[in-house]
Amino acid sequence: MTDGGKKFLWGVVAGLAAAALIKTDTFRKGCAKLVAGGLQLKDDAKEYFETIKEDAEDVKAEQEAKA
Repeated sequence: MTDGGKKFLWGVVAGLAAAALIKTDTFRKGCAKLVAGGLQLKDDAKEYFETIKEDAEDVKAEQEAKA
């Protein structure tokens, strides 16, 4: 068997293993937790930057009031 044929067979085996893994409930639950964590991180970052924006606007307004 040629080297290319061996690589192809290993690719097929890896693909079948991945397909079997994807079908498991554990994998799906893990993916759901990962996505939920990412969405929570996005929301937290959005709130944090909104707070920074508000603080910067307050500082700007104070500076303008002093001038």
